[in-house]
Amino acid sequence: MCRRATAGLINEKGTEVRIKLRGEDLHRPFRSMDLQGTLDAMAPGEVRLEAYDLVVLAMSEPQYASAEVRTLLMRIAQARVPCLSLMNMPPMPYLRRIPGLETDRLAACFTSLEGWRDFVPGLVSLCSPDPQAFRLPDAGANVLHVSLPTNFKAAPFEASEHCEMLKELEADIDAIRVEGKEVPVKLRAHDSLFVPLAKWAMLLTGNYRCVQDTGMRPIKEAVHDDIETSREVYRSVSDLVVRLGATPDSQVPFEKYAKAAEGLLKPSSAARAIDGGARHVERVDLLVQLIADQLGLGNPAVDEVVATVTSRIAGNLRAAA
Repeated sequence: MCRRATAGLINEKGTEVRIKLRGEDLHRPFRSMDLQGTLDAMAPGEVRLEAYDLVVLAMSEPQYASAEVRTLLMRIAQARVPCLSLMNMPPMPYLRRIPGLETDRLAACFTSLEGWRDFVPGLVSLCSPDPQAFRLPDAGANVLHVSLPTNFKAAPFEASEHCEMLKELEADIDAIRVEGKEVPVKLRAHDSLFVPLAKWAMLLTGNYRCVQDTGMRPIKEAVHDDIETSREVYRSVSDLVVRLGATPDSQVPFEKYAKAAEGLLKPSSAARAIDGGARHVERVDLLVQLIADQLGLGNPAVDEVVATVTSRIAGNLRAAA
């Protein structure tokens, strides 16, 4: 959550980000506490919504099903505060903004829809979380490692005044300097509702194909072990996004993604969660399949990805019973 051009709801000690750029590990700290703005950390029940102009949803979709967070979501919806989602899984109110999409048929993709029920769709937008970030097992809880530094691409809100907030945040981030250098991960505000959906092809081609019948594999292997199947999955999902309303030039070319995937040497967070016994993960794979079925654009390679992920989650549910 944030006040205009400031950030909140993070640890009071701030966050250190380590960024790997062009094969070089940069360990100089990007500490949020050292930057301009006011930080605060609090439990969901303590949040005073009147203090904030913008809510940023920066957890994975299953986490919003917990009782405290779900209650906070309901309060946000009632307060009519604009929300920018950094989730891979688009919130249901954002999906309702896509013309012609039968969103009632997509409920199975979500862990819980209760918290999203009262949101005004135009107050919810999506930002593609393209940077690959993960926590280092041998580092503190506040340390994030960014292995693919790229930009967050935000879709617009319906109201111009809310879009202006995104542009202001974009400019403020552009102006940040750490030891005289720009921060390599930035925010980019776009005019198209569909720009963030370019991430779907990457998720289906790499992240979810890390999940195997037994175990998992790095994103690099998921993409490059069978490059032609990867190309077909990527093409299919990109075509789907264009059919929804995106322009072809808003889609990242497969060759560019495949090149970037060469540096993604760890399994995706979804694969690691499933391998660790998770019973709920973000199901963008299932979302893409169900939307494709609505539009008559089903693809056997995508169906295989969804079947594998569904089977592994079902196995975790059985093991936990």
